[in-house]
Amino acid sequence: MSTRERPSTSAPEPEPAPPNAQAVPARADFSRKIIHCDCDCFYASVEMRDDPNLRGRPLAVGGRPEQRGVIATCNYEARRFGIHSAMSSALAMRKCPELLILPSAMEKYRTASRQIMAIYRDYTADVEPLSLDEAYLDVTHSARCKGSATLMAAEIRERVRETVGVTVSAGVGPNKFVAKIASDWNKPDGLFVVRPEEVDAFVAALPVRKIFGVGKVTAAKLEKLGIVTCADLRQWSVVDLHRRFGKFGRRLYELSRGIDHRPVEADQERKSISVETTYVTDLRTLEECASEIRRLAEQLDTRIGRASAAAGVRKLFVKIRFADFQRTTVECVAGATDLPTILSLLEKGFARRNKPVRLLGVGVRLEEEDDAAKNGQFPLFDVD
Repeated sequence: MSTRERPSTSAPEPEPAPPNAQAVPARADFSRKIIHCDCDCFYASVEMRDDPNLRGRPLAVGGRPEQRGVIATCNYEARRFGIHSAMSSALAMRKCPELLILPSAMEKYRTASRQIMAIYRDYTADVEPLSLDEAYLDVTHSARCKGSATLMAAEIRERVRETVGVTVSAGVGPNKFVAKIASDWNKPDGLFVVRPEEVDAFVAALPVRKIFGVGKVTAAKLEKLGIVTCADLRQWSVVDLHRRFGKFGRRLYELSRGIDHRPVEADQERKSISVETTYVTDLRTLEECASEIRRLAEQLDTRIGRASAAAGVRKLFVKIRFADFQRTTVECVAGATDLPTILSLLEKGFARRNKPVRLLGVGVRLEEEDDAAKNGQFPLFDVD
């Protein structure tokens, strides 16, 4: 299968390594072969597969507008109206009155996902699912298709189409970062390959907003510094980027050069467990919120017990989305769920805006303790 060629793009040479050069890779390792597979509008595709009459019309899967539902996914006909995932269903209907919103059928989607993941594992045991419809594959040592990652990606896409009835867009590159960017290049139903010798020019031309972790706020900060593309970002030393952006500065330094050493992890440990509810009627007082958070805390304890994760709890957090769609999260270091602490976090979060609440959530983080906890400090961490 042919792949689209990109014009050669000259990029400035990386500047000399700073004094702490041991913290920065001297050169990128482009010896791996990584495929990123992403099904196109997965839930909607499964629905259109099962009912061909749905094809060609604006379609979404999500909650009902009158119940404050949100869009989980939509097909490309709906996207032409500006509809996207996480948009409220009410707004989606205003943008496209002809939009058909179907309720989710998770068991049907999980069945399709299991079929797709089984196909992936025919090519390598190193499959890292990111969701039901997205995964990384490390095929560096796979003997399939004579070891060609490009041919494997093409064959996988064809098998999923024929077996499951949905389309997959795929990207091939020497690491996760490049492969994921590539999978989005020819969407929908496309394949794009970035060979090792093409990485430098490919990444240099990318807008910095394509870098994972660069949201609107960080993109605005970078733009104020005159940094629009990864080529612009390469003009900055790792020391200066760290000074401006903390630990994320080193990540910016590496990704702007196409460097990403993250392995494909087939058996990822769960990082968090949480429960949340969006309410049809706003919760207007702290007392109403407290009553609901008690119920959610009980559900959370049940989930933690099922996951046998009680011993791994590191932090507690409460998530609040207000009626004006502003949201806040308050968390603290803790070794177990504790209702008084949860109520204290809720009170702190509610006080930030003191407005009616449309969504409440409570959860635990299971990752390693941060430096503050290791040093015996247990402050409250506020995340706006």
